[in-house]
Amino acid sequence: MLKLTLLTRRTAMVAALAAVTATTSFAGPAAAQSYPTKPVTIVVPFPPGGSTDTLARKIAENISGPLGQPVVIENRAGAGGTVGANMVAKSDPDGYTLLMGVTGSNAISAALRDDLPYNPLTDFSPVSLVVSAPLVLVVNADSPYNSVQDVVDFAKANPEKFTHGTPGVGTSMHLAAELFGLEAGVKLVHVPYKGSAAALQDLLGGRVDSMFGDLLVTAEFVKSGRLRALGVTSAVEHPMHPGIAPIASSGLKGYQAFSWQGVFAPAGTPDAVLQKLYAEISKALATDDLQAFFKQRGFLVEGRTPADSKAFIAQEIPKWKRVVDAAGLKNK
Repeated sequence: MLKLTLLTRRTAMVAALAAVTATTSFAGPAAAQSYPTKPVTIVVPFPPGGSTDTLARKIAENISGPLGQPVVIENRAGAGGTVGANMVAKSDPDGYTLLMGVTGSNAISAALRDDLPYNPLTDFSPVSLVVSAPLVLVVNADSPYNSVQDVVDFAKANPEKFTHGTPGVGTSMHLAAELFGLEAGVKLVHVPYKGSAAALQDLLGGRVDSMFGDLLVTAEFVKSGRLRALGVTSAVEHPMHPGIAPIASSGLKGYQAFSWQGVFAPAGTPDAVLQKLYAEISKALATDDLQAFFKQRGFLVEGRTPADSKAFIAQEIPKWKRVVDAAGLKNK
């Protein structure tokens, strides 16, 4: 079984960085060498203190020195991250206003809203998809479900009986479950709560059957024997839940559902500037400081190139649109 480790990710990142360094030596050297000549702003579309904000600040701290200019954080929260995203989308494409974008603001929002004031694919130039955070399908340890197949078999034999708790409609946990049902050909019953903590308490109390939960939060309950982990939503095993197979290898081939965070520039930003930012961000991702932060939070290092990031997001948008349409969630 394929396992993902920080070491293999770091090795791949070093190889990608070497290729990018060679490319930027020839693609627009004047623009890359003179940039930046003033402070760079990273807009975080959420309030201070959350994981997106913390990640952005750590990246800013690590790249400001090599860039030779301050990299400052500006929090522009609102509407699930779309207020800050729209601000960056409408900014000058000069590399001085960047976005710490997430799955919601730069993929799912396009599926949920007809009135979105920007196009996540055409109004941004990705610098790098930085990290991903898969979920884990967990059930109460006293339940009869010992595998992903057990859940699928029960849901097929008992339509609209198997429940899953989430922090609310349209959240990553909700959409992961909707994608699961779509791929498995079953209908799960959604039980929304006001926050993931309440959903977790009802799962522990046996009042809901399952949850696509946060890796970090659920790990302690799996270790203590109160919850049973059936599968992770990434394509490979996760270090925080060793031995727990991906759902994709348990009968739902191709199933992947994870949140991600990345750095974006407005569309039209010079390629040489994107490549210079990517090179410095890649170096930052390999530092001990950020590696320790990723391990603590359960993040997987992606460090994708600008081109790879754009191709990935181009696949994410229609994937989540299919899920949203099938679940009837648009504009809710």
